[in-house]
Amino acid sequence: MKVLRPFFSFYGAKWRAAAHYPAPEHPVIVEPFAGSAGYSLRYYARRIVLVDRDPLIAALWRYLIRVRASEIRSLPDIKADQTVDDLGVCEEARWLIGFWSNQGSSYPHKRPSTWAREYPEKFWGEARRERVASQVEHIRHWSVIEGDYSSAPDARATWFVDPPYEKAGTHYKHSSKAIEFGHLGEWCRRRRGQVIVCENVGAEWLPFEPWRDILSGGQGTRRSNKSAEAIWYRRDVDVWAGRESSWRG
Repeated sequence: MKVLRPFFSFYGAKWRAAAHYPAPEHPVIVEPFAGSAGYSLRYYARRIVLVDRDPLIAALWRYLIRVRASEIRSLPDIKADQTVDDLGVCEEARWLIGFWSNQGSSYPHKRPSTWAREYPEKFWGEARRERVASQVEHIRHWSVIEGDYSSAPDARATWFVDPPYEKAGTHYKHSSKAIEFGHLGEWCRRRRGQVIVCENVGAEWLPFEPWRDILSGGQGTRRSNKSAEAIWYRRDVDVWAGRESSWRG
């Protein structure tokens, strides 16, 4: 099956790593901390429910779900001496271009970064424009909820829970400082279906197990730090058996 690539670059995105997480076992996938929806992109044909408390992220996804491919293809390039406000496009399009102007960021930038000016082929331009345009028709059935994780529907689903990490997630607009992790852990335990929760090794708000090291940092930058990832994983069958599964990835 075709795999969709990221519609926009976002800090902490899981698109590459998502291929190694357990595959979904339910027709519905819910991402309660959606960001750029790296897990859902790999299984886009299912019913996808994105939840994000950042109004900008929620609005950008609503735009991508409804926008015509021809509109994306008509979006302009951004020159080194321009800002997105100079482009004469709608606010959501400025956000889209802004995310591609400085990859691996938690917010859209106004002007191209130094790396974007030096390596324009890796940032906003013909290739990224065509990628987005060729993919928008595949996400028309997706839905978006603006709100925190508790706004997600109480459904039996595959839950991919990738919050700002308790210790490392302070760089987001809505950072880990605003999350009560004890409450989030109990909420995760109450989800029905298949539950995949991401964190760093050392987190204790769920009984996490070490998973693997993944590269962090945005494409097009010199940052290539490794993040020691951990996972908490539970399936319907484990609930029926009265136990929690151990991850053996």
